[in-house]
Amino acid sequence: MIKNIPLFLHQAISNPAGVGAVIPSSRSLGRLMAGQIDPMNGPVVEIGPGTGAITRQILAAGISPQNLTLFDMSQGFCERLKQQHPDVSVHNRMAQDMASLGIADLGAVVSGLPLLNMPINVQMDIAKSVFLALKPGAPMIQFTYGTKPPLAPEVRRELGLEWSCSRRIWFNLPPATVYVFNQPE
Repeated sequence: MIKNIPLFLHQAISNPAGVGAVIPSSRSLGRLMAGQIDPMNGPVVEIGPGTGAITRQILAAGISPQNLTLFDMSQGFCERLKQQHPDVSVHNRMAQDMASLGIADLGAVVSGLPLLNMPINVQMDIAKSVFLALKPGAPMIQFTYGTKPPLAPEVRRELGLEWSCSRRIWFNLPPATVYVFNQPE
């Protein structure tokens, strides 16, 4: 959405490592990520939704607003998300706070967090929180602009994660790849 560009640019300039992108995610990337979700598998959490580009595709894929919860560290993004999606639960908190809010038995977690910009210990804390909240075998869906998996080898190894990756999404700036991480049941 064009009206989100000024907010996105403000957030990107004030916290470039936290935003980790040059423009909001494309519809193509959002559709591919949302397509990895089984709407019948349970509630979904999106971490790092930013302006809601992927959020809109999750909702369009059949996830009801009441079954979608968003976590973002930016108060500005959270306020905008609450305006655009009043029936979606929006938390101005860290992804690691899921457990303290009693969030569990999730059908999927979709992540727009710039994990490659984060230290390994932060990646580990986020991934542990995500997999504690997910149903056994449910996916963590994460995109990256990089050429390698967006979770460090140490994180993948410690949590026993398996993964698959998509083709490169060229209709995104920069081009991105979607990874789907699972802990075998």
